[in-house]
Amino acid sequence: MSRLPSFQSNLPPFPATFSYLPRLISAVNNYTEHTPDDKHLVHKVLAGDTRAFGTIVNNTEKLVAQIVFKMIPVEEDRKDLAQDIYLKAYKRLATFRFQAKLSTWIAQIAYNTCLDYLEKKKLALINANDREGTRTDANDQEEILDILNARANRVVTQDGMVRKDLSAILNEEMDKLSPVFKTIVTLYHNEEMSYEEIGQIMDLPEGTVKSYLFRARKKLKENLLLTYKKEDLC
Repeated sequence: MSRLPSFQSNLPPFPATFSYLPRLISAVNNYTEHTPDDKHLVHKVLAGDTRAFGTIVNNTEKLVAQIVFKMIPVEEDRKDLAQDIYLKAYKRLATFRFQAKLSTWIAQIAYNTCLDYLEKKKLALINANDREGTRTDANDQEEILDILNARANRVVTQDGMVRKDLSAILNEEMDKLSPVFKTIVTLYHNEEMSYEEIGQIMDLPEGTVKSYLFRARKKLKENLLLTYKKEDLC
């Protein structure tokens, strides 16, 4: 499938923004009362049903956004990559062999598209000071897990000053991690993906995913404790 005539005739060209993508497929919400499985959706798209591809976009948009926003620092470039990712997915859909979930396959396209961008821009995938793992005991890992898994958006007040909520603190410190580390932490904790799924997306062995995740947690903990007192994070 080299061209997209039927797709482009029924919908306007993909806008280069995530926020607008749902509007492209607003009719899909009334198209079906349940979420079709991957195989059903793919077969419908390949048969020319562009609304089915709208459902795929709707189902995977959040995951793709997580990857792009964690890996790409420039907002305008994120918008262009969003368009590119879904056009690639549409063109390559006939090659999908159902060896993984469709969302994982599209996330892999998103990740590889971001990798190509970073390599062209000569931006580091992993920061130099993150490459070598250092020994960290189990208590350190459990401590940062407790912080990462906290979901309360509470506000801490100290000496009359209102502190940022924990979620904002974590997001701020996450941005200091390298693109690969940010992506692994996000997929594991936010998207609740398994090591196997993350490995499929990033083309990494499970052991490497575990190692990177451990080092990312450790680095995040170090960043947090350099900026905030431990009691402020509890």
